[in-house]
Amino acid sequence: MKSSALKYAVLSTTLTICLAIIAFVPFHAFLTIWLSTAVGHYTALRLWKEVLLIIAALGAVYLFIFDGKVRSGTQSRKLIWVILSYILLTLISGLVAYYHHNVTAKAFGYGLIANTRFLIFFLVTWTVALRTDRLKMGWWKIVVIPALIVSVFGFLQVTVLPNDFLKHFGYGPQTIAPYQTINSNRDYVRIESTLRGVNPLGAYMAMLATFFVVYIKFLSKKKFAIKMIALGIAGLVTLTFSFSRSAWIGAVVSVLIAGVVAIRNRTRMIRSLIIIGIGSVLLLVIGIALQNNTKFQNLVLHTDRTSKIRSTSDGGHKTAIKNGVHDIASQPLGRGVGTAGPASVHNNAKVRLAENYFIQIGQEVGIFGLGLFLLIIGGVGYLLWVRRSDPLALSLFASLIGLSVVNLLSHAWADDTLAYVWWGLAGIAMAQPASKQAAVTSEKA
Repeated sequence: MKSSALKYAVLSTTLTICLAIIAFVPFHAFLTIWLSTAVGHYTALRLWKEVLLIIAALGAVYLFIFDGKVRSGTQSRKLIWVILSYILLTLISGLVAYYHHNVTAKAFGYGLIANTRFLIFFLVTWTVALRTDRLKMGWWKIVVIPALIVSVFGFLQVTVLPNDFLKHFGYGPQTIAPYQTINSNRDYVRIESTLRGVNPLGAYMAMLATFFVVYIKFLSKKKFAIKMIALGIAGLVTLTFSFSRSAWIGAVVSVLIAGVVAIRNRTRMIRSLIIIGIGSVLLLVIGIALQNNTKFQNLVLHTDRTSKIRSTSDGGHKTAIKNGVHDIASQPLGRGVGTAGPASVHNNAKVRLAENYFIQIGQEVGIFGLGLFLLIIGGVGYLLWVRRSDPLALSLFASLIGLSVVNLLSHAWADDTLAYVWWGLAGIAMAQPASKQAAVTSEKA
């Protein structure tokens, strides 16, 4: 096979894998649980996307080595070297922790995958997007169609389906609960649609809300706009009934930033900021007025003065964050990947859930590793900002800020769907040219 033919085959395979992961990962939890009821091996089935990611990563490495266009577009980028340094540090910290028996093999593997897969996928989609426009042209359908299905199914869960409907597809104690409640009260049910939980669903819908606001402005075709409005209504219902407060906050932050940045007229921008300020005050007044209302306490505050449960989610958040900060202060170099966050449930020792993704990183790879991760977030945010004339980049920039807020209250980047979809799209956006006034300063970023 000639080198050009081989290069095309590698590019096509890697491209197909990227599209497949982004398209199917919103149904990952549902499909793997359902399939496991027939063939078993639930844990192995969950790794389908990671197996594909390894193949895609090898393809990206091949393209980097043998394709001059890819190499010239990535080799000088400081952000890429920061990402590779962070991945290497994560691997070394896990190996050291495993050597000293601070982490089990399963927790190490789980943590390594969860902490690095989205960054690797980001680099892979960036590489492919530099070589072909097909990702840029095809991302819309593979995001919007799955989002519509997730939103409609969530809407059906709210309106017509029984709470335990998902138990017929294998959901249960050994996999994922078919539904969750607030304060163990069955009168307040939280939906999860096809994702692996209520908070992952909320974070995913918060990201989609930002895309809705940006694209409804840019779409000129009335037919498209009507579809987007229908998607927005179903998505809003699904986001609301996830009762994920971190996602609510993240969605509001993302949408406001996207809306304000998208406004070109200064007068309209000032008017919008005034409206936002008035709205914030009204929400505060309403919150104070309803603070003793039982439904408001459960649905918004996740507390209930009549409940017999002593602990509340707010109290748990505060304790978890406090313990996480203490861990970082006492072990500034970190204890190793897999020793904190969702992966730590597979350890024989105490589970460490800070309910804050940034604190989790500090617990695992220390202050230096956390600094590298913050540099990655800042670098990606900057490169999206200088490309904000592109609707995709603007949507991602605004949602990055909102999702960073979500990650201050949960381990959102550890979720499969959000990690692969958002970071995959970010890689696609990186291949687009920066605005003229920012092109020079972003060249080496």
